[in-house]
Amino acid sequence: MLPVEHNDPINEKILAISEDKIAGFVREPFAEIARRSGVAVEVVMERIAAMLRAGTVRRVRQTLLATNLADGALVAWKVAPERIDAAFDYMSQNDPFSGHVVLRSTDSVTAGSEYKLWTTLKVPHGFSLQRHGEILADRVGADHFRLMPAKGIFTLGVGHVRRKTIEPGSKADEPAKMQTVQAVELNDEEWNVLLALKREFTPEEIQPNPWARRAAEAGLSLDEFCRVAEQLNTRKIVGRFSTFLEHVKPSAGGIRVTRFNALFHWAVPPGRELEAGGEVGRHHILTHCYWREAGPEFKNVNIMAVAHGTDKQLLLEHKHAIDEHLAACGISVAYTNVFWGGRSEIKPSEISPHLYREWLAQMSAQPA
Repeated sequence: MLPVEHNDPINEKILAISEDKIAGFVREPFAEIARRSGVAVEVVMERIAAMLRAGTVRRVRQTLLATNLADGALVAWKVAPERIDAAFDYMSQNDPFSGHVVLRSTDSVTAGSEYKLWTTLKVPHGFSLQRHGEILADRVGADHFRLMPAKGIFTLGVGHVRRKTIEPGSKADEPAKMQTVQAVELNDEEWNVLLALKREFTPEEIQPNPWARRAAEAGLSLDEFCRVAEQLNTRKIVGRFSTFLEHVKPSAGGIRVTRFNALFHWAVPPGRELEAGGEVGRHHILTHCYWREAGPEFKNVNIMAVAHGTDKQLLLEHKHAIDEHLAACGISVAYTNVFWGGRSEIKPSEISPHLYREWLAQMSAQPA
C-alpha cells in the first residue's frame, strides 16, 4: 500500500508543486511536477493516483480562468435558521453553477453576520447573475442575497501544504498585480477543446501523454488539441494544472489539511482599492484576494481575502500582520471583520452556455 496522507514526506514534495505551481497549459504536466519536485515521474503519477483514489486529493484537473468566460460573483445569502441546511443542500446538489458553498459565522454580532450562507456563482456571458440569484432565492426561501462580482483579482491559488509553515507577515517583495476581469468569446472548436480540457482526471488517466484521450474525445489530433489549448493559454483563459487536496474534511486516516477557513474583510477608502489589494495580496498566507464591493450590508467592505490553517489564533496573527502592513503603508481601514467557514462543499462551477440553457428550461418546468 502506498502512503496516501498529504504529510508523507514524498507526497509533501509532490503536493508543494502540484497544488498550484504548474501554471497554464503544459503538454506533460506530471513530468513537469516531477522535474520541479525532484521526484521521479513514475512515483509522481502513482502517488497522485493513490491519493486521488483515497480521497486525500479530491480532484485533479486543468483549471480555467473562468472569470473571463462567465460572469461571476461571491454571493452572501440571508436565510432563516430553520431553512439554512436545506438551502445549503440545494445549492451544493442542484445548482451546477454554484461552486463553493460554505456556512460562515463571525465571532460576534457584526455587520452582515446574519448572512450565514456564502456561495460562488458563475453564469455564462449573456445571462443574468441577478436572475439566477432570484431563481435560487425562490427555491430555497432566502430572505435576501447580495451579489459581489470581482472587480479585480490579486491572488488566486491553493498551496495548502506549502502554506503550513508560513510565518505571519511573510510577503512578496512587490505588491500583487491586479488581474482585471475581461470577457472572452470562444468559437465552437475552442469550446470543444475547453470542455474536454477541464474535465477531472480519473486515477487511470494519470499517465504519460495525458491529453491524448482528451484530444480524441474532442475529435482532434493531439497536436491540434494542444495548439488550441496553448492559444487559450495565451489568451489568459487557462489557469493551472492542479491537484486539489481535500482540505475541508479529514482524510480516511483522520488527518486534516486545514481546520479553519477565514474570509477577511477590509473597507479601504474609495480610490485606494488597487493599492490596498496589492498590499494585501502580496502576503503569502492568502489563497485568494479580490476587490469586491460588499455594500452597506457589510459596511462597504471592498477588499476580501481567504486564508486557511489548522490554528485559529495563528490565522488571526496573519490577519493582524496584514492590518499592520496596511497601516504602515498609510492605507486607513474604516472597518474590518473575519467570517469563519464551517460546513462546506466545493465543486467546479459549470460555465457551458448550452448546459445553462438546459438548466433554465429545467427550472421553468419544475414547480417552485
